Amino acid sequence: MEVEDPINGGKNGQQEQQLGGRKVSWTTGRVDSLNLEAGRFNHGHSRSKDSWGRTLSLAFQSIGVIYGDIGTSPLYVYSSTFTDGIKHKDDILGVLSLIIYTILLLPMLKYVFIVLRANDNGDGGTFALYSKICRYAPKVSMIPNQQPEDMELSNYGIQLPSKELKRAAKIQEALEKNKFAQQILFLFTILGTSMVMGDGVLTPSISVLSAVGGIKHLSTDAIVWISVAILIALFAVQQFGTDKVGFTFAPIVSIWFLFISGIGLYNLFKHDLGVLKAFYPKYMYDYFKRNGKRGWISLGGVFLCVTGTEAMFADLGHFNVRAIQISFSTMVLPALLTAYTGQAAYLTKHQDDVSNTFYASIPHKIYWPTFVVAMAAAIIASQAMISGAYAIISQSLTLGCFPRVKVVHTSEKYEGQVYIPEINYVLMIACVVVTLGFKTTTKIGNAYGIAVVFVMVITTSMITLIMLMIWKTSIWKVILFVVVFGLIELVYLSSVLYKFKEGGYLPLLLAFLLMSMMAIWHYVYKQKYLYEVQNKVSRDDILRIVKNPNVNRVPGIGLLYSQMVQGIPPIFRHFINNIPSINTVLIFVSIKSIPISKVAVEERFLFRRVEAREYRMYRCVVRYGYNDVNESPAQFESHLVDNLIEFIRQETDVGFGSGRITMEESTQQNNIGAASRVSSGSINTGNSQNNAEEELLRSAVDQGFVYLLGESKVIAKRDSSIFKRIIVNHVYDFFRKNFRQGEEVLAIPHSRLLRVGMTYEI
Repeated sequence: MEVEDPINGGKNGQQEQQLGGRKVSWTTGRVDSLNLEAGRFNHGHSRSKDSWGRTLSLAFQSIGVIYGDIGTSPLYVYSSTFTDGIKHKDDILGVLSLIIYTILLLPMLKYVFIVLRANDNGDGGTFALYSKICRYAPKVSMIPNQQPEDMELSNYGIQLPSKELKRAAKIQEALEKNKFAQQILFLFTILGTSMVMGDGVLTPSISVLSAVGGIKHLSTDAIVWISVAILIALFAVQQFGTDKVGFTFAPIVSIWFLFISGIGLYNLFKHDLGVLKAFYPKYMYDYFKRNGKRGWISLGGVFLCVTGTEAMFADLGHFNVRAIQISFSTMVLPALLTAYTGQAAYLTKHQDDVSNTFYASIPHKIYWPTFVVAMAAAIIASQAMISGAYAIISQSLTLGCFPRVKVVHTSEKYEGQVYIPEINYVLMIACVVVTLGFKTTTKIGNAYGIAVVFVMVITTSMITLIMLMIWKTSIWKVILFVVVFGLIELVYLSSVLYKFKEGGYLPLLLAFLLMSMMAIWHYVYKQKYLYEVQNKVSRDDILRIVKNPNVNRVPGIGLLYSQMVQGIPPIFRHFINNIPSINTVLIFVSIKSIPISKVAVEERFLFRRVEAREYRMYRCVVRYGYNDVNESPAQFESHLVDNLIEFIRQETDVGFGSGRITMEESTQQNNIGAASRVSSGSINTGNSQNNAEEELLRSAVDQGFVYLLGESKVIAKRDSSIFKRIIVNHVYDFFRKNFRQGEEVLAIPHSRLLRVGMTYEI
């Protein structure tokens, strides 16, 4: 077929104009059908800016969803800081000054004005940062399934580092070449995820315990058992989803902020306006000079004033940056500063009440209304972190970092709101055990601080990399960012780690167990993928199978699932050897996770024809973002067929006709897979053959779909080390057997499922 340069206005340029400007990847004599499929959409759109009315509405809603945790911190900060009582009256001013500047620097300056900018197409969290880095440095991803077509997705929306900025290019190149750095980055990501899961255990325990502690004249055991009952009830209603009670969240938390602001102002004017001197930073210096090591240790309690800060970034996908900036600056920040200042004023006159500062400082007439609102706010704070833990696990699933679990999307309005039954029960049991084991908020606070500060340190590290490589920020600004926030967080980290034996070990133990699980699963997941790539079915095998008279073609459409996005998986050869039959239409389906939050439905399916037209075999890559919802089988089948028909029509539009399209193995480093070659002799009959192919396809749809799922058992090679054999043959196998199977996760109808087993040696 004659091909002319489209830039010079040749035949291909005319065809591109006829296609309405759709992008087609051309090389001499060759057309890449995946590029064709990816290029037929508009890639220029992005998220539209929300109106001010919608932004203000989102700002109000964010008060209930995001700030329950940080908003209930006044319940226990002073008691966790002054665990041995107040030794000197000026220590109150020193601690208040630390609280004020910790809130101003970390949540306000770092998160509200810097970290929120690092969102991934509107989504936040550790995995969003990792995905953003992987997009700008594609080879950093631990699974080698990148395709150039992925860069054409509208939500990718990236601008590659310019040649002029050598620093960014050098960092990207070094990161892509250094396997150790890639592993460290990945470990940082799953460590952050593990610590968020730790938050999901500790937040409900400390919040509910602190709220129930406001009931007067109750023994410690009574408070603990009431808290346990509330926690069990809280987890029992998770299956209904937060959306059903979402409209009540913002008003309740708003009332809570009004209460603590009013109580703070009351105590400030009644007891001691002089505590406002704490805005002078010198009192922090005097506090450490006076208390020395004891002051450094007390920082673990001070740091609890910013617990829940990470929720501003993790829950960003439900709102927008401006909404969170408005809600924190106008409602949350003033309320928190007023509350802590008022409590400090109260403590100047009632130092013996430090173990129960919040409830002791409440005016008698509004004590019980405040208690009721505090209880509701504590439950909402728990709900926010529990939902955040579900969302984090959901994201890690799509990146192959967690065993298969059932993810239920509980809200049509907020796609990020999910429920995971298995995780729900694990969190419930863990919360009950923690509450019964620690009994007081002071002991839980020792553990709580470690989880929060670790997440902040990880976020700071990843933001620094983004500033250097993606934002291309001035080196002096980067140094200032690292010195200011890194130093503050490392000082706090050193303090909370000091209490390792007093409960600080708990989040580290939880993180170690979760990281081990995620690392093992991801390692075997990657090795299994590489095994399939190395043992994929050759072109000769494909031709031998389709030409074999003993291989029958049965009615219907067969969907053979595989992780591979290039070539034909080895399970196909194994399937034919055991069941010598193929459906009338056979589609090799690969479900692929893209490091973006969402993939538009019209951009989701990529098709390639496998061998000649008469064989009716196709390759399909189905791409999902980490926040996309899997369709029902009926919806998936409908979308797949519609896009396949469109693909067949597009072949004719660019001059494919009925030519033979052979599968050629690419020798390029990225191993994109088979390309397409068009012969010249039958273009004139393209439309008629396409019509016949469409009719055959619709007839096959009427015959029904059959899902062919390969169940691969993975074992270590015989010459592997004992450690590897234990990890692969026993630990991974235990996860595989005790978590959900592939057909359950993909919602494949059992009546149309055919499973084929195969053993992989890695």
